[in-house]
Amino acid sequence: MDNPGYARRINLMDAALIVVGGIIGGGIFLNPGIAAQRTSSGWMLLALWVAGGLLTLVGCLCYAELGARRPQAGGSYVYLREAFGKLAGFLFGWTMLLVIYSGSSAAVATIFGSYATSVFGLPPDLVKPLAVGALVFVTGINLFGIRLGAQVQNVFAILKLAAIAVLVVTGLAFAGAGTSAAMAPSPSAVTGDLAGALLPVLFAFSGFSYLNNLAGEVRDPQRTLPRALVLGMLIVIAAYVLTNYAYLAVLGHDGLAASQAPAADVMSRVFGAAGAKIIAIGIAISTLGFCNITLVAGARVLQVMGEDGLFFASVARLHPRHRTPNIALAALSGWAIVLVLLANYGQLLDFAAFGDWAAYAVTIATLFWYRRHVKERPSFVTPAYPLLPLLFMATVIGVVIAYTLSKPLSAGVVCAVVVAGLPVYAVWQRLFSKVAR
Repeated sequence: MDNPGYARRINLMDAALIVVGGIIGGGIFLNPGIAAQRTSSGWMLLALWVAGGLLTLVGCLCYAELGARRPQAGGSYVYLREAFGKLAGFLFGWTMLLVIYSGSSAAVATIFGSYATSVFGLPPDLVKPLAVGALVFVTGINLFGIRLGAQVQNVFAILKLAAIAVLVVTGLAFAGAGTSAAMAPSPSAVTGDLAGALLPVLFAFSGFSYLNNLAGEVRDPQRTLPRALVLGMLIVIAAYVLTNYAYLAVLGHDGLAASQAPAADVMSRVFGAAGAKIIAIGIAISTLGFCNITLVAGARVLQVMGEDGLFFASVARLHPRHRTPNIALAALSGWAIVLVLLANYGQLLDFAAFGDWAAYAVTIATLFWYRRHVKERPSFVTPAYPLLPLLFMATVIGVVIAYTLSKPLSAGVVCAVVVAGLPVYAVWQRLFSKVAR
């Protein structure tokens, strides 16, 4: 057989750690300081992280039903194609390739390069070469099968959780610096900007949908997907809230608001330069894990698009032995490398974050189509439907609007990429399309 199907080799633990690894990248080590600037006290900040986590958990519940309904490779692309037509699916895949997944991978690989140069005392001009090397490394691992890739991902996820545990234990041990002062209202903080404060929080929670792209390789997906999404999300919520408590316990609310690198500041304040180096190593490992799962998940989208005739036929091929979409993986990784070389971290993060959350809102809208047109009851259904999906969509739309107002150029670039996909789709349909499967 020239193109064997995917092998279902991902178990519950693998799947839950994929959720963890897809969410925890560099955001929790950078974004809390931004959120602190926009809140008035430590308690408000912690409440915001809990609220962001619960909102993301709602998104996970919606994706759990979608994954149970369509337990196959491709995730959001498949749901959008089936509910809203091939054009909607193509525009998601097009934006995913050019901006969302590639931009996320490139941005976080750049964080890896920055921390690696810091840890080993290397010159700053090696940041981009190291970022490229990181992308090549994680791509190479996944050319040899999802089992090996999942095992490496498990190691990355466990190590990043260990780094967070070090931060949390440090915060708890040194909470005697005055927890009440850390949590008390801060007169220097900027208040009344809860929507703006929620932006960096939600962006730190993005990436929960990557597991759905790998549904074709999950064992017993109707049961495993929902369990893994909820379990992984609960682990992340606990890790994020405890990490923010550690920041507040050591730095205080004002100190966190003034910090550009809170994790490094906490460890250096307690353990000196050695502590900062230890957490830098942990952050570098965390970024590798994120890049790993982002590229693997995105490659599955391209592979399914190739099968549907909406991308080059070559990317639809799976390796006959390893049953991995190696050509699609190389294509996505190659474009991410181009972005590393062409753009800086801030630009990449802005583009990817806007596109990511806009895509979540549109994808969860497909749940209403499935409920109306597909009568078979899946193994998992979203509780409190339609209230929870509507709550998620309304909140995300509000965040996207706030983001557009704060960064109109970045939002405009992503919208331009989406619009540019319209003539590309028309030309592709005319010249290259084949009958969809």
